[in-house]
Amino acid sequence: QVQLVESGGGLVQAGDSLTLSCAASGRTFSTYVMGWFRQAPGKEREFVAVIDWSGAATYSDSVKARFSISRVNAKNTVWLQMNSLKPEDTAVYYCTTRSSTILSRRDYDYDYWGPGIQVTVSS
Repeated sequence: QVQLVESGGGLVQAGDSLTLSCAASGRTFSTYVMGWFRQAPGKEREFVAVIDWSGAATYSDSVKARFSISRVNAKNTVWLQMNSLKPEDTAVYYCTTRSSTILSRRDYDYDYWGPGIQVTVSS
């Protein structure tokens, strides 16, 4: 049974940094794409960043200058380093993975999801 568990969320002030982590279990994830989406109150879930087995990554335009995604394949873990946080980054952040080596920004391409973790940025 595949499980994704996020950690590291919380309440921070604008300009602060926060690191989210996601531990995956239930199969070998080393060759599959892993990443993050988020959903703000009243909005649809949106793409944040994803990374493939080699470390190649893609980011949404709204975060690419501030966030950094990384992974350690041997640990089935992916991180999202978030710097210069803004109130508009407030959302529930979801870890996800897809059974493919190809990066995608579409949430419906992803097979498994974590329960999500709250990130709140106060102004």
